[in-house]
Amino acid sequence: MPFGPYVHIDPAAWIHPTAQIYGDVQIAAEASVWPNVVMRAESQNIRIGARTNIQDFVMVHIGYGTGTIIGEDCSITHHCTVHGCRIGDRVLVGIGATIMDGCEIGDNSIIAGHAFLKEGTIIPPNSIVMGAPGKVVRTRNNAAANAFNAWMYARNAEAYARGEHRLWSSPDFSAASRVERARLEALYG
Repeated sequence: MPFGPYVHIDPAAWIHPTAQIYGDVQIAAEASVWPNVVMRAESQNIRIGARTNIQDFVMVHIGYGTGTIIGEDCSITHHCTVHGCRIGDRVLVGIGATIMDGCEIGDNSIIAGHAFLKEGTIIPPNSIVMGAPGKVVRTRNNAAANAFNAWMYARNAEAYARGEHRLWSSPDFSAASRVERARLEALYG
């Protein structure tokens, strides 16, 4: 995977071989980048936090004057566009959502599938956002559920690195999932 001299990937991260990553990009431990993801940081930077998963066909790019920062324990799901924005910790961005330049997404939030957040939108922590343009429709602490989704992807990436593609169907994984879900619910209340 020849990404160039400015790309820094923690050895504990997993990157699918079809991912294309260019420019000033840093990817933290246990993060995962899935098939056909594109990340480009020609002038600003991209930062991906620990245990965050960037799923299939996601485009992560920078804004004219803003980098893209994605926190820890996030899930950026299939076909999203994340452009020159800041996403807090434990955020889930639903399938096909678009987050534009200068947006700030607070911790523990959910951005619904196909939501469109126009430039400069500020979303407080613990929000559920829907629509185009995206608006907060409810407030709820989603920390445990979002961290659990990120944990599942971190374990799945470890399995993929070993050539195992059916981890989630195993009884051992089901048992481990129950334990982790209970731990996260106790941690985040």
